[in-house]
Amino acid sequence: MVEPIQWATVVVIHPGSYWLRIGRATDALPVTIPQVIARRQKDRSILPKYEDSVLIRDGIFHPNSETQQEHTLKMVEQAIWSRKTSQGQRRQSVPAAEVTGFNRAVKSQPIDDNSGMQWSDTSSKPEFIIGEEALYLEPNDGFNIHWPIRRGGLNLHCGVGGSLTSVLQDLETVWGMTLQQKLNIPLKDLKHYRAVLIIPDIYHRPHVKELMNLLLLRMGFGAAIVHQESVLATYGSGLSSACVVDVGDQKTSVCCVEDGLSHRNTRLCMTYGGSDVTRCFTWLLERAFFPYQECQPAKTMDALLLLELKETFCHLDQDLDGVQLLDFHVRYPNQPTLMYQLKLGDETLQAPMGLFYPLIFGIIGEKMTYTQQRNQGDSEDVHDELYLLQTQKEQQQSTKKSGSATNSDSTNQNADGIMTSSGSQLSTSPTSQSQSDLIQAEEAPPPTISRRISTSQSLDKPLGVDQAILHSIDCCSSDETKKKMYSCILVVGGGLSHFQGASDMLQHRVQTKMPPSFRKVVDKVEVICKSKDLDPRMTCWKGGTVLACLDTAQELWIRQREWKTHGLKVLRERSPFVW
Repeated sequence: MVEPIQWATVVVIHPGSYWLRIGRATDALPVTIPQVIARRQKDRSILPKYEDSVLIRDGIFHPNSETQQEHTLKMVEQAIWSRKTSQGQRRQSVPAAEVTGFNRAVKSQPIDDNSGMQWSDTSSKPEFIIGEEALYLEPNDGFNIHWPIRRGGLNLHCGVGGSLTSVLQDLETVWGMTLQQKLNIPLKDLKHYRAVLIIPDIYHRPHVKELMNLLLLRMGFGAAIVHQESVLATYGSGLSSACVVDVGDQKTSVCCVEDGLSHRNTRLCMTYGGSDVTRCFTWLLERAFFPYQECQPAKTMDALLLLELKETFCHLDQDLDGVQLLDFHVRYPNQPTLMYQLKLGDETLQAPMGLFYPLIFGIIGEKMTYTQQRNQGDSEDVHDELYLLQTQKEQQQSTKKSGSATNSDSTNQNADGIMTSSGSQLSTSPTSQSQSDLIQAEEAPPPTISRRISTSQSLDKPLGVDQAILHSIDCCSSDETKKKMYSCILVVGGGLSHFQGASDMLQHRVQTKMPPSFRKVVDKVEVICKSKDLDPRMTCWKGGTVLACLDTAQELWIRQREWKTHGLKVLRERSPFVW
């Protein structure tokens, strides 16, 4: 008899590019901290300080980046002008001179003698610092700053701390310290706990394997389940089916989920998110003569300020137009708080519109759109899906050959016909196809030839969120499923949903671009940005708590001893999604 699970001993872990959300399945909300770690430099005289930037990425330094941004900005301006307000009026345009003239003349005003902020205390010379404290380290304290996950995947690079071993060690340290300090769970007791690990829809299998090793072998959890963000988003929202749009800090993923199954052909991942909107807003502020002229987006403190300004001022509400007089405060540790005034026009709407026009982010030379990669196999699991498919096809071939030998008398009457038929059969036999074709045969029906051609062309350039939704739904296998997805678009994550007017803007853009054949049969394109009054940033984590409590999930747990004995094979067999 299976012993009942104590839900208080189940820990749900949702690691993101910026935030780590972790908590017991019985908690109303998770503990949320920046998933960052600062490690003390071993020898400052040999290696320079290494720091992963909060906002800056490599692709923005191309010589043509600003030209691309300027060109795309004109497209954004046209799109904003073409859509009328709820009153049927065109938006009121703001003369640039009115904004820049005011901002140039603005001077800072000190409002106190000390901001009350302090640098993180390093007097005890700790080897590492995690979370919020790692963001407030004095620049010359001698720490390397690492974000273990970037754009939805492990942050592997050729710099200091960029090896797979180092990244996994960073994750183990951050998760372990959070369990001890925030959840009061001693690491020695983890053998009595279970973990639900939430992974992206488009995952890298070797990395998932390493994360399972981390949870079960290195940290010592008694059992674990791995599941995808999109499916858990539907669990957390109480929906059976939806087109799930997850806009995070550095990645945006779209996937169609039906009855708890993520359709493989519909998965898309774009490597842009809320941090790119913040950087775009910074560029627009600079064009408007941002009065805080000392601002440097590469510095962590200023990056945090810009993030706050984006979340406070930016929106997607078509009815908010005209000049806005705003004010903000600049706080640095052990310095006076400075207040600035600022006038802005359409900049507060143009920056979030970058999620629909990602070329405005100025990223050149980076691959921006990904689909699910084929299973390349693992030596630990020789009987994977590729092996099973090949064996199945060989058995079918041998059956056909034996059938041909049995009926040789009748077939010999038309030898030419036999050669033709046999030759045709061999030319189309799956054994002569590539490995990816073999796997494709076991999946949902592929898109039509014309759609595959357009898909291969469209994925060469970054897709906006609305385009990605249309592409994902178009890859569903039936019109009935497509209709269902258009009727329920679920937006989770913090990169889009928190903007005022986001649901109306996304609904408008999908409605106007959807195929004419579906406009007649889809009563309404419904966009859900806040389900059950739950913060959309917590939806996936909440879905993990729901999964842990389901009776049907009890057979999915992978126990530590099973992982030690069978390894990857048990993950393939127990995985709640197609591995």
